[in-house]
Amino acid sequence: MGTPYHPPVKRSVEIAGHKTSISLEPLFWDMLRAAAEREGVPINALVARIDEQRIKARTPPGLASAIRVWLVSKAS
Repeated sequence: MGTPYHPPVKRSVEIAGHKTSISLEPLFWDMLRAAAEREGVPINALVARIDEQRIKARTPPGLASAIRVWLVSKAS
Protein backbone atom coordinates (compact mmCIF):
# COMPACT_ATOMS: atom_id res chain seq x y z
CA MET A 1 0.00 0.00 0.00
CA GLY A 2 1.36 3.43 -0.95
CA THR A 3 1.42 6.53 1.15
CA PRO A 4 -1.89 8.38 1.61
CA TYR A 5 0.00 11.67 1.31
CA HIS A 6 -0.21 12.93 -2.24
CA PRO A 7 -0.64 16.39 -3.73
CA PRO A 8 -4.17 17.33 -4.80
CA VAL A 9 -5.35 16.32 -8.25
CA LYS A 10 -7.52 18.77 -10.19
CA ARG A 11 -10.58 17.43 -12.00
CA SER A 12 -13.53 19.07 -13.69
CA VAL A 13 -17.07 18.50 -12.53
CA GLU A 14 -20.35 19.96 -13.73
CA ILE A 15 -22.66 21.62 -11.22
CA ALA A 16 -26.00 23.07 -12.30
CA GLY A 17 -24.93 23.13 -15.93
CA HIS A 18 -21.55 24.81 -15.47
CA LYS A 19 -18.11 23.24 -15.21
CA THR A 20 -15.81 23.91 -12.32
CA SER A 21 -12.48 22.46 -11.26
CA ILE A 22 -11.93 20.88 -7.87
CA SER A 23 -8.58 19.91 -6.40
CA LEU A 24 -8.70 16.95 -4.01
CA GLU A 25 -6.13 14.44 -2.88
CA PRO A 26 -6.49 11.04 -4.59
CA LEU A 27 -7.74 9.52 -1.32
CA PHE A 28 -10.69 11.94 -1.34
CA TRP A 29 -11.40 11.32 -5.03
CA ASP A 30 -11.55 7.59 -4.22
CA MET A 31 -13.86 8.24 -1.26
CA LEU A 32 -16.08 10.49 -3.39
CA ARG A 33 -16.32 7.87 -6.14
CA ALA A 34 -17.22 5.18 -3.57
CA ALA A 35 -19.85 7.42 -1.95
CA ALA A 36 -21.43 8.16 -5.33
CA GLU A 37 -21.54 4.44 -6.12
CA ARG A 38 -23.11 3.64 -2.72
CA GLU A 39 -25.77 6.30 -3.27
CA GLY A 40 -26.33 5.25 -6.89
CA VAL A 41 -25.66 8.70 -8.34
CA PRO A 42 -23.00 10.16 -10.64
CA ILE A 43 -20.13 12.03 -8.98
CA ASN A 44 -21.42 15.29 -10.50
CA ALA A 45 -24.81 14.81 -8.83
CA LEU A 46 -23.23 14.08 -5.45
CA VAL A 47 -20.95 17.12 -5.72
CA ALA A 48 -23.96 19.25 -6.66
CA ARG A 49 -25.80 18.02 -3.55
CA ILE A 50 -22.80 18.80 -1.33
CA ASP A 51 -22.55 22.23 -2.98
CA GLU A 52 -26.23 22.96 -2.21
CA GLN A 53 -25.67 22.12 1.44
CA ARG A 54 -22.44 24.13 1.51
CA ILE A 55 -23.94 27.37 0.23
CA LYS A 56 -26.66 27.22 2.92
CA ALA A 57 -24.03 27.43 5.67
CA ARG A 58 -23.70 30.68 7.58
CA THR A 59 -20.05 30.92 6.47
CA PRO A 60 -19.75 28.63 3.45
CA PRO A 61 -16.40 26.90 3.05
CA GLY A 62 -14.78 26.36 -0.31
CA LEU A 63 -16.20 23.49 -2.33
CA ALA A 64 -13.15 21.22 -1.93
CA SER A 65 -13.22 21.75 1.84
CA ALA A 66 -16.96 21.05 1.94
CA ILE A 67 -16.44 17.79 0.04
CA ARG A 68 -13.69 16.68 2.42
CA VAL A 69 -15.81 17.49 5.50
CA TRP A 70 -18.86 15.77 4.00
CA LEU A 71 -16.83 12.64 3.22
CA VAL A 72 -15.26 12.48 6.67
CA SER A 73 -18.62 13.04 8.37
CA LYS A 74 -20.10 10.14 6.38
CA ALA A 75 -17.14 7.87 7.21
CA SER A 76 -17.60 8.18 10.96
